[in-house]
Amino acid sequence: MSDTPTWYDLLAVSRDASAEEVRDAWKSQIADLEPGDRRFDALNRAAKVLLDPAARTAYDAEHPEVDEDAPPPLVEEGRQARPETRSEASREAGAGERAGAPSWLLAGLAIVAAGLVAATLWTWPAADRGDAGNDSAARAAQVAAERAAVPVLSYDYEHLDEDQRAAQALMTGSYREEYDKLFTVLQDNAPQTRTRVTASVIASGIVRASDERVQVLVFVDRPTTNKLSAEPVVYKDQVTLSMQLVDGEWLVDDLLTSPVQG
Repeated sequence: MSDTPTWYDLLAVSRDASAEEVRDAWKSQIADLEPGDRRFDALNRAAKVLLDPAARTAYDAEHPEVDEDAPPPLVEEGRQARPETRSEASREAGAGERAGAPSWLLAGLAIVAAGLVAATLWTWPAADRGDAGNDSAARAAQVAAERAAVPVLSYDYEHLDEDQRAAQALMTGSYREEYDKLFTVLQDNAPQTRTRVTASVIASGIVRASDERVQVLVFVDRPTTNKLSAEPVVYKDQVTLSMQLVDGEWLVDDLLTSPVQG
């Protein structure tokens, strides 16, 4: 068996597991974890790869299944074996992508572009933990979270006021106050850098749910351009939205973002 655990090992599923089996394993393992837990992050990364057919195919190619009964590979005398790595071209491409990332986003405004974070974690009652996939209210919150993620994480330097109003309409009053404080940074800097961010939702899942509060994990791509980079640089994030039911409407009450790795 390989010394390095794979995403399949982490989720405790077989290589030929169906998407439904992967999703069930993921939801089961994160049910009792807090979003700040390292294992929570790793499990989300595993699910992101294995639930995306193209990403899973590429991952399988880079991490072939090891035949434990096969003899060890022969090594020519005088040469030293080395582990499989990404190709030089792939590494160079990755380095170029990092080098092309706007320094403005990677510095002070990264916190805003990455999710306008109000990073207070919320403790769920033990009775509310678990799978809420069959609950219609939780599904409604999930749909609302996907809809809200796009305007909250997107903006265009040419119409910031309009973008701000669109996002505010999808937030509770308390979270709107946090958002507005951070949005002032964008208003000061985005016109100078001519930055545009166009978020799109790739996938989502319900993490925890109660009658009036639902936590939704959303995977987001954020193509970003500015005056230094006309070609979009795509940032990939996992966004945890806490949705609050207010007068019959699901609104964003907290939002925490971290980059997708791996």
